[in-house]
Amino acid sequence: EVFNSGHVPFTVENIYGILSIFFWTLTTIVSVKYVVLVLRADNNGEGGLVAMLALASQAVKGSPRLRSVLLTVGIFGTALFYGDGVITPAISVLSAVEGLEVVSPTFKTYVIPLTLVILFVLTIVVNSLVSPYFLDVYNLADATSNFSEKAIIALGMALLILVRDIDLSVAAIVALASMGIGYAAEAGWSPAMLFVVGIGIGLLCGVFNGALVTWFRLPSIVVTIGTMSLFRGLTQVILGDQALKSYPQPFLDLGQNYFIPMTETSVPWLFVPPVPLSFLIFLVLAVIFGIVLHKTAVGRQLFAIGSNPVAARFSGVPVDRLRFRLFALSGMLSGLAGALLTARLGSMRSNIAVGWELDIVTMVILGGVSIAGGVGSILGVFLAVLVLGLVTFGMALNNIPGQVISVYIGVLLIAVISIPRIFDRLRAWRTGR
Repeated sequence: EVFNSGHVPFTVENIYGILSIFFWTLTTIVSVKYVVLVLRADNNGEGGLVAMLALASQAVKGSPRLRSVLLTVGIFGTALFYGDGVITPAISVLSAVEGLEVVSPTFKTYVIPLTLVILFVLTIVVNSLVSPYFLDVYNLADATSNFSEKAIIALGMALLILVRDIDLSVAAIVALASMGIGYAAEAGWSPAMLFVVGIGIGLLCGVFNGALVTWFRLPSIVVTIGTMSLFRGLTQVILGDQALKSYPQPFLDLGQNYFIPMTETSVPWLFVPPVPLSFLIFLVLAVIFGIVLHKTAVGRQLFAIGSNPVAARFSGVPVDRLRFRLFALSGMLSGLAGALLTARLGSMRSNIAVGWELDIVTMVILGGVSIAGGVGSILGVFLAVLVLGLVTFGMALNNIPGQVISVYIGVLLIAVISIPRIFDRLRAWRTGR
């Protein structure tokens, strides 16, 4: 029985079909001509992987050595994953690709998401090989709970960094909102009102940050470092060493139970996985944020502000008004995350969510949002959340200490910021500029 003991184990073999769908979908997005070209190489989805390898080859055609290394490693890496039967068709396809001199501009737009998809797949494969418990659907559902609150805040942070701002007080807002929720719960407020309290406190904190940044023309990093200490300090002064633990059971159920339960179907391998409320909210918000950022006039204004705020202001874009609203939105998302975190933990202390700022900024930067502003996508942030969340979950599942995980996140953040700059310097040096 596939659903033995209520769990649905995955194997590496069973995810080949999923990988094929991923690779072919992304390749189709980039360029239809490659889809036609690589059909002859496809048996189990490897054609899509070869197509992406061909695109990467074209992207670095200005560096013959890098291209040679990429093709060699890519072909034999594909063979290692799918079997040596793919080597001959892969070489055939890549030889044909050599005649194609133009890569779709869409490839440059999706290069970071494509890279993150590859990292996502590698994360799943490596962790599933290291731990037999990684691909258990209930373990994965619990893993999403562990990073969904951070992911919700990361969506707002992405928009702020996109317009050259940042909010380092988000974790302190989570703590302040969680404390307000705790006292409201002790007063007998309903679960719905507890969420309203959390979001309301977050909104007030965000408005305070936005007013200082936009009305008084203060740097956002300085302001939010100050309010980070202010909000966290208020929580510590009011709460002290006390822990708040009295919450209504329906409120706790929202954070500790699966909002969508495990559902079997008549097809043995097809099922509806358990989904926590926090992850469901993140998915819905990610879709909304993606539509607003990439398909509306407001999104285009945000990109304009990030690219050149002075030019955007002279073009009639309400720069300060949008920045103020983004800080308010960031505060609301932090308050919502505080409510979800409190419901999941069932208690709170003044040190709740300490250090979340680093994790959230790492998610955003890893997702391709430029720290200099004007560049980024919600798709990249979404994929970065999954990659970082599953990597840290896999490390924790293999009993790697939390201190080591923190070191990994710090190194990853530095690498993500510095590696593109290093490649830019090398490219400029090679061209003599």
